[in-house]
Amino acid sequence: MLIELSSDQHLAQDLLLDWYRAKDRPQFITLGGYAGTGKTTLLAFFRRALHKNQASLRVAFCSYTGKATQVLRKKLFDHGAVFGGDETRTIHSLIYKAVTNVHGQIIGWKRRAQSEVEFDLLVVDEASMVDAELWQDLLFFELPIIAVGDHGQLPPVSGSFNLMDNPQLRLEKIHRQAEDNPIIKLSVMAREHGAIGHGDYGGGVRKMTMEDAADPLENIFRTFTGDYMLLCGYNATRVRLNSMVRGALGFASPLPSINDRVICLRNNRDKEVYNGMLGYLKELSKLAGDKYKATIVMDSFSGDFLYEGIISSEQFNSSTTLNNIAGYAKTKAMDLFDFGYALTVHKAQGSQAKKVVLFEERFARQDEAMWRRWLYTGITRAEEELLLIG
Repeated sequence: MLIELSSDQHLAQDLLLDWYRAKDRPQFITLGGYAGTGKTTLLAFFRRALHKNQASLRVAFCSYTGKATQVLRKKLFDHGAVFGGDETRTIHSLIYKAVTNVHGQIIGWKRRAQSEVEFDLLVVDEASMVDAELWQDLLFFELPIIAVGDHGQLPPVSGSFNLMDNPQLRLEKIHRQAEDNPIIKLSVMAREHGAIGHGDYGGGVRKMTMEDAADPLENIFRTFTGDYMLLCGYNATRVRLNSMVRGALGFASPLPSINDRVICLRNNRDKEVYNGMLGYLKELSKLAGDKYKATIVMDSFSGDFLYEGIISSEQFNSSTTLNNIAGYAKTKAMDLFDFGYALTVHKAQGSQAKKVVLFEERFARQDEAMWRRWLYTGITRAEEELLLIG
């Protein structure tokens, strides 16, 4: 099927081309787009338009996580928008390089020199995940940057920096290829009304009461795989859901075990693990005190990357990230992981799963606008199936 740009995509492409070709252009421009508005399609058309006039142009497409980078690479390839000098990488692998010791072991990471990032344009996808420090490091290279993200999502959890708070260009019209997608339909309902009615919306998308969802949930818990993501609002609910899934899967101990699903809760650039990355415990041994020695297969890298290091045993089943507790400096010597069967919607930003179960939980002090963002963000984590419970 021949894909054509919609009117707002055409306008955004023209404005991007004008920005890039201007002699006095600002270093960066931001493009926001709701789910289903065709952000990646627009980027593909834009890249092909640049290639027509400058075949030697080198573009680096990058995203925060390895999984998001792989998805972006495939979409661009499918659109015929990848050319000889282009690369698609994680932001961190693009702008940082490893520091090794005499034995060739990685002991740290440092920002590359400007001359080492040899591209004519950087395109940063999922830009809502970029924090202030990472953004400053991107700007350091003095290259033109297009920052792309979804301005309907929640703002970053920590700090006040938010690249997608008020994007200069916006895509807000649902692309016709996505109009019949029930997940997209529910995302529009969330943004515009903040409420989803109970019922079956087709294509594996439905909303149920907790009572009616008891049997489907029991089956999901018992057969849980990495295709699923359980989302909620409160950390206490997350801890409870993690315990329920582990029980259904046959884990007898409340302590982490081999094959447990885990999530990273704090960045460690030296180990190449970042907040929100998911994986499975491959090896685990108890050390003295509150430590484990762990090997974790990080699925953000399609199983090609193994984390090996010391993790905190006290973080598991805690409703608070230990890193945020005043005076808890001893965790600096360890990495923080917790069970990853259930996540809060805030923690799930930047991630997606084929099948999502979303428990509606509204905070007492959450205003209507922030509630709609929360609901929208949770719904758009689903790629194929969605069970909404509330």
